[in-house]
Amino acid sequence: MRKYPVAWFYILAFGISWVGLIPGVLGSRGITPFDSPLIQLIGILFSVGPALAAVIVFQMMRGKTGVQNLLKGLLKWRVGLVWYLVAVLGPIAILVAGQVLTKLMDLTGASAAVPSHPFLFVTAVLTVILSNTSEEIGWRGFALPHLQKRHNALSATLIVGLLWSLWHLPLVFLTGNPMAQSPLVWFISIVASSFVYTWLYNSTQGSLLLVALFHSALNIFGALIPGVSPIAYALVNCVVAIILILVFGKANLSHRKWVYVD
Repeated sequence: MRKYPVAWFYILAFGISWVGLIPGVLGSRGITPFDSPLIQLIGILFSVGPALAAVIVFQMMRGKTGVQNLLKGLLKWRVGLVWYLVAVLGPIAILVAGQVLTKLMDLTGASAAVPSHPFLFVTAVLTVILSNTSEEIGWRGFALPHLQKRHNALSATLIVGLLWSLWHLPLVFLTGNPMAQSPLVWFISIVASSFVYTWLYNSTQGSLLLVALFHSALNIFGALIPGVSPIAYALVNCVVAIILILVFGKANLSHRKWVYVD
């Protein structure tokens, strides 16, 4: 693991997460008992897989100190008010732009998916926050900084984005999941959106808190803001990615030079 930490991270992240999701995929198709408490419990592994993989690899590499260094980004909150506004309002701007583009292109947009009961809504929000934070511990807390040690931000982001999109692959076979309807479009969206995460992460000098907040806000507002077509959403993400590359450059995708602290 010390020699190939990134490779081991992805092997574990995919393995743990897919072990958690595949039974649910089979259940959605009537092959396994989808409503079984065991199936639901195992499903948690899908969300926590990236975080568990990162913790395992760091533990094997550097022990307790390594794990503490991995998680300290979650406590990096002194980054300036503007970045909190970006993390919360940025997703709204992206989704509203997608909504407008959906109407202009005369596409079919997704409807809002908000639980009717307040308790279910709060539960859904907390689940999103916990699962998205777990993802970011892996993708941006471990993979991105390690890749940026050897590659520029552009190349590192493409690697993270491509593998992040492939990580979602079982969802393509999950009955009723939006990715099942247009998987290629969603894969493009995920890769393109990775540039926003890198820009935010590098600009805040490694604040996992801010990228987790952005990720959570994007999914929460994505359920609240209707009428966004996957195609329009992908186009908006691609345009944003191109703008970030042109404005901030491929070296760091930020005006602040990224320095990896092991």
